[in-house]
Amino acid sequence: MSTSKQSSPNVPRAAVAENRIRVLVAKPGLDGHDRGAKVVARALRDAGMEVIYTGLRQSPEQIVNAALQEDVDAIGLSILSGAHNTIVPRVMDLLKEKQLNDVLVIVGGIIPDQDVVALKQIGVAEVFLPGTSTEDTVRFIQNHVRKR
Repeated sequence: MSTSKQSSPNVPRAAVAENRIRVLVAKPGLDGHDRGAKVVARALRDAGMEVIYTGLRQSPEQIVNAALQEDVDAIGLSILSGAHNTIVPRVMDLLKEKQLNDVLVIVGGIIPDQDVVALKQIGVAEVFLPGTSTEDTVRFIQNHVRKR
């Protein structure tokens, strides 16, 4: 007996894949530490989401272009370098410029409390600090992504 997940016999496989939440996980800037991003990406995948991982040292332009090309529902930015006040506003501006206003943006990393407030004011949906469970991240995305 197989334990793999299968779609309902009445629903085409393409329709099942089409309804999955698509998340771009990105490591912007010069930060070379991606273990946390990979852990989160795996948890999202295990929760049934389609995950696109951009790899290290991505510019805001590369991240937004990938989000546009991959038609994602959400972007998760993992930032440990302290450059969040420069990188995240640029990503948000580029998303607006490309009219990707319905893409949910979340940030994870070491972010001071006063910066969390500022990031949310520019449109970041949530900031996940060290110690946040992957279950909380998964649940947040599931509850906040607006499917098209």
